Amino acid sequence: MKKRHYLVTGGAGFIGSHLVDRLLAAGGQVSVIDNFDPFYPASVKLKNITDHLQHPSYRLYEVDLRNYGSLETIISSQPIDVIIHLAAKAGVRPSVTNPLDYHEVNVTGTLNLLELARRYRIGQFIFASSSSIYGPAATAPFREDAPLLPISPYAATKAAGELLCHTYSHLYDLRTICLRFFTVYGARQRPDLAIHKFARLIAEGRPIQVYGDGLAERDFTFIDDILQGVLAAIDYQQSSFEIINLGESGTITVNRLIGLLEEALEKKAIVEYHPPQAGDVPLTHANIEKARQLLRYNPTTPIESGIGKFVEWFRQEQQEIK
Repeated sequence: MKKRHYLVTGGAGFIGSHLVDRLLAAGGQVSVIDNFDPFYPASVKLKNITDHLQHPSYRLYEVDLRNYGSLETIISSQPIDVIIHLAAKAGVRPSVTNPLDYHEVNVTGTLNLLELARRYRIGQFIFASSSSIYGPAATAPFREDAPLLPISPYAATKAAGELLCHTYSHLYDLRTICLRFFTVYGARQRPDLAIHKFARLIAEGRPIQVYGDGLAERDFTFIDDILQGVLAAIDYQQSSFEIINLGESGTITVNRLIGLLEEALEKKAIVEYHPPQAGDVPLTHANIEKARQLLRYNPTTPIESGIGKFVEWFRQEQQEIK
């Protein structure tokens, strides 16, 4: 049986490195593209992929998605069955002050990959989208057919990526699956994201800055559940284009999240409240009926147990630092 070859962009990051774990364990050949963007220290990503670098079925390419020629050299030199496009310039708030870079990486980079997938006849293209594209107007829980009203450049670039995926599917018979991720967390989570950042600040006895009154609600989704959906999307063949929510389908407030971290860390948080920031939305809440139907998606990790798993990993990390 032919070994499948996967190209994973952003494969040294949080979600990407976990996905590569699964693909290699299943016997796949994996090529990873990652530019080690200085948004957070490269050492974090290098630690994520320490084991991968020793695997005979793994290749790493340090390439920027804006560099079409370098991407073509990689893709044209080897048969690739599936592209899983996770890489993006991340962060809602930074995108408000730096929209041009977000457009170039997230929109032009996605277009580069779609064009190469067309030219080199790659059968399946998975695009990591975001719950942020719904904006503040969608009725909860958010359905995939809800009107979109993105309110940050980051969210707008993800919406543009989905439209490009639809266009390439329609014109060029390229199967594209857009997965809207809802606030993913777990081991290896990026250090700038709320759960990781809050845990670190609580452990160090430093103040947490909360923008707004702490009543904003998020649909936090554990990494293992997200991977379940991504792996199912890789094998999905029933239609040529789909947009599918991947969330936990439950919400908690930021204040409740802090309380769960306090319980797991056995330490009280120091909370400082600040005015809301531009680009933030008050609520994310996934309707996952489509994912259940098309991907047999079934998230099994509620936030209460997921936080415990995250804190277990976080403590191990802190011990290694010491």
